[in-house]
Amino acid sequence: MSILSYRVFLVVMTCICILAVDFKIFPRRYAKTETYGTSWMDLGVGSFVIANSLVSKQARSVNFVNWKVTLQSVSPQVLLGVGRLVVTTGVDYQVHVGEYGVHWNFFFTLAAVSLLTSIISIHPKYCAIFGLVILLAYQMCLKFWLSDYLLSDERGLDIFSQNKEGIFSVFGYWGMYLIGVYLGYIIFFVYGAANNTGREQHKRNRIWILCIMFWSLTIILDRYVERVSRRMCNMAYVTLVLAQNLQIFLVLSLSDFIPGQTPLFLEEVFNQNLLGSFLLANVLTGMVNLSVDTLSASSFAALIILVGYVLFLMAAVSFAWFYDIKLKFW
Repeated sequence: MSILSYRVFLVVMTCICILAVDFKIFPRRYAKTETYGTSWMDLGVGSFVIANSLVSKQARSVNFVNWKVTLQSVSPQVLLGVGRLVVTTGVDYQVHVGEYGVHWNFFFTLAAVSLLTSIISIHPKYCAIFGLVILLAYQMCLKFWLSDYLLSDERGLDIFSQNKEGIFSVFGYWGMYLIGVYLGYIIFFVYGAANNTGREQHKRNRIWILCIMFWSLTIILDRYVERVSRRMCNMAYVTLVLAQNLQIFLVLSLSDFIPGQTPLFLEEVFNQNLLGSFLLANVLTGMVNLSVDTLSASSFAALIILVGYVLFLMAAVSFAWFYDIKLKFW
C-alpha cells in the first residue's frame, strides 16, 4: 500500500504547489532555484521520473521493443508538450526560458526518457550500471565545459541552442530513470524472504541502506564535485532526488505496521487518474494565472483561491472515479 500512498502524495503535493508558488504567501525558499541549490519545488520533476520508473514495465522485466506500443506510449507526452507550447505562446503566458529553453518543457523530457528507455532495452538488473555510466559521462562533460555553456545566456538561432537546457538535461533524467528501474526491480519485484512479513522487513532494510547511501553521495558530490542543480540535472541532483524520495517512501511505509490498514478514499480516487489530475491541475493553474494577478493578491485572497482550487480538483477526480473514467488511452 505504501507505493500507492507515495505516488498519490507526490501528485497531490505537486498539484498544490504549482499554483501556490505563484502567490506571495508561498515561501520563496521553497520555489525553484535558478542555477544551483535545493528547494521543495526542485524535487518535483525528478520525483515524477522516479515515481514512474519504480513501477514501470521495465522494472517488472517487461522488456520488449514494439515500435507501435512505444510510439503509442510516447505520443500523449509529445502531444501534451506541443499543446503546452502552443497555449503558452498563444496567450503570452510567462515562461522561464532558463528552466528548459525556449520551446522545451517537462512533457518533452518525459517523452525523450521514455523513448530512449524503450529503444535501448536493458534487463532491470543491469539498468543501474548503465544509468551510472550515463550519469558519470554526463557529469564529466558538465565538469569540464558543459556547465558554463548551459548556465550562460548564449543562444543561437537553431532549435538545439535555444533549448540547450532541456535537451542536455535529458541525459541526467535518463540515468535517473534507469537507476529508478533497478531500485523498483530489487525492492518491489525481487523478494529476499519466503514469507510476507520477511519480505516487507527485507524491503524496508534495503530502502534504509539505499537512503543512507544516496544521502551520503549527495553530500560528497555537492561539496567536492558540483553543487546540486535541477536546471542541468547533474549527478548531485540525481542522488538528492533518489535520497529524498526513498526517505518519503520510508515514512509512508510505517502505515504497514497498522493492522488492517487500507488506502484512504482520496488515495484510491487520485490513484485511478494520476496523470489526469496532474493535467487538470496544470489547466486550472493556467486559468487562474490568466484571470488573477497572483503576485498582487492578498494572503486571504490567495488562501481562498487555493482552497477552491483544491476542492474543485478533488471533486473532478472523484467524479471521474465514480463514473469509472480513466485518462489512459494508450
